[in-house]
Amino acid sequence: MTGSGTGRRAGLMACAAAAALLFTGCAGTSAPEDGTTSSAPSAVASSTAARTDPASTGTPAPSVSTAPGPAAAATPTAAPPPVPAASDPVSLTIPVAGAKSELLHLGLREDGSLEVPPEGPGSPASWYTGSPAPGERGPAVLLGHVNATGGGPGIFADLRALEPGDRVEVARQDGTTAVFAVDRGEQYGKDDFPTLEVYGNTEGPELRLITCDGYDPATGEFDDNYVVYASLVR
Repeated sequence: MTGSGTGRRAGLMACAAAAALLFTGCAGTSAPEDGTTSSAPSAVASSTAARTDPASTGTPAPSVSTAPGPAAAATPTAAPPPVPAASDPVSLTIPVAGAKSELLHLGLREDGSLEVPPEGPGSPASWYTGSPAPGERGPAVLLGHVNATGGGPGIFADLRALEPGDRVEVARQDGTTAVFAVDRGEQYGKDDFPTLEVYGNTEGPELRLITCDGYDPATGEFDDNYVVYASLVR
């Protein structure tokens, strides 16, 4: 495991450079363990309720009382967790999936694509060293395979089963553990990957778990990426 420079903490990179950051190392020789080839939108992804503008439908807007009344009580909001000091990640645990892995530290290939972890025994996950360390402000990026070479599940075999609120724990070199809660999961075609949404800077510490999806048995390739978004809770 190798350390990395602190330059990543100034932000990920310009959009043009980030556009190459696809997880392209999942060319497989066998289907995922459950044999699925799902391309349906993730059940984890949150939906937005439709809103209707009364003016656009001709429906009169409700009258608003101008009579004085008691002030509405302010809804308390939870304070965000403090941003911990920088420390590189050591290992990843997803308790609900029973998944645990040491984290390799990997960067970019010469062609600008992400270096991906090996698919051998254990199929470890990796931290992309061009992203913030987990717990720092911004999106920390972790990569892993859905299956291992020669059969068997990869560290992210059950990524699609994660639900909002599920915890993801990252042990760090300073002895602390950054704990994240899943917000949602999304499947993206590799030709339509939303680079800025996945890699763009965020106000607080967040996590991106990225693997391959959309297995095509005709080609033995994965055509999509699956991304889990999570936010620091402590």
